[in-house]
Amino acid sequence: MTAIYCRLPVQITAAPFFDWPIKMLVCYLTDEPGKIPAIRAALEPRYSVVPRVLGQEPVFAPSGVLMVDADLRQPTCVEQIRHVMADLKTVSERLFVVHRHLHHLMAQAFALGATEVVHNARQAAAKLTQVEAAMRAAETGSEHAPNWITDCGKAFGSMFSAIGQRNAIHLADAETVTAQIVASISQNGLSGWLDNVRKYHEGTFQHCLLVTGIAVAFALDIKFGPQDVKRLGMAATLHDIGKARIPLSILDKPGRLASNEEDIMKQHPLIGYDLLKDIPGISTETLDAVKHHHEYLDGSGYPDALTASEISDLVRLLTISDIFAALIESRPYRVAMPREEAYNILCGMTGKLETSLLKAFRRTALAT
Repeated sequence: MTAIYCRLPVQITAAPFFDWPIKMLVCYLTDEPGKIPAIRAALEPRYSVVPRVLGQEPVFAPSGVLMVDADLRQPTCVEQIRHVMADLKTVSERLFVVHRHLHHLMAQAFALGATEVVHNARQAAAKLTQVEAAMRAAETGSEHAPNWITDCGKAFGSMFSAIGQRNAIHLADAETVTAQIVASISQNGLSGWLDNVRKYHEGTFQHCLLVTGIAVAFALDIKFGPQDVKRLGMAATLHDIGKARIPLSILDKPGRLASNEEDIMKQHPLIGYDLLKDIPGISTETLDAVKHHHEYLDGSGYPDALTASEISDLVRLLTISDIFAALIESRPYRVAMPREEAYNILCGMTGKLETSLLKAFRRTALAT
């Protein structure tokens, strides 16, 4: 059977509906690491600056602002920027810093995709103020997400931003997400949760939120105790954290992945495991789930080709929730699959998923 990839378009910034005054994140792309302290001094603490060195580090696309500060006289820089910009076409604000008032450099910046050109950090700060004001104005009068889903988004934003900035992940953020989801589904059921997640989250965190909600609903339906529900919820919350290090061009690719892209995608469980393994308080069960949620009972999964006797019950539950969420989530390039159709696909994965769990999952999958 064709492998099912739960591809999450990962970004470093929170979804745009967040309540202000959440700091606007600025991805600062430069050719010289020595420029970073000055731009941070100019923009922080009002904005959260996430620096990236051109050609050395993966670039994460914010839904707010990408700031490019590189020497456009250098053909190598221009080619590297062109490659990056090809993956960041959906970024609405692309601010280029051109330090010299030369028309051909400004023209080059716009040719590369700039939406605005400034000449120094002070002008950049002024432009960011305008962008922030426009975002606030756009939010005025719009429908706001419920507080619980906003809090979940903020917690995910904190975790993914930490990874993007090479900082430590705080388990408290994952615990916040899990507790909010458990409380919401316990009170309101799964269908309302799924509708709200798809309504208020686009690619960034939608998949992780859906997986956690589905896993929690499944655990509640089969009468797990509170601690076991939390265990499964925490594993689901963190299961795809490794995708923060997978290139956006692969995560957000609408078509089938090439073989080399599949190889890169398959690294995310190990990346997630490595990101989490040294965090104080992380459980061995959570680490096992993060590393092995793409394993199948017949040994055809990855990264360790485990077979039935080697796969824990928690991982088996998470794998079913993960695949189901990938099928029913909304993507820019396809509509969400109906839940009954998604469940039928799971049932067709003979030998890969546990039959008794799939039968029990039917109530969760088709609940109204």
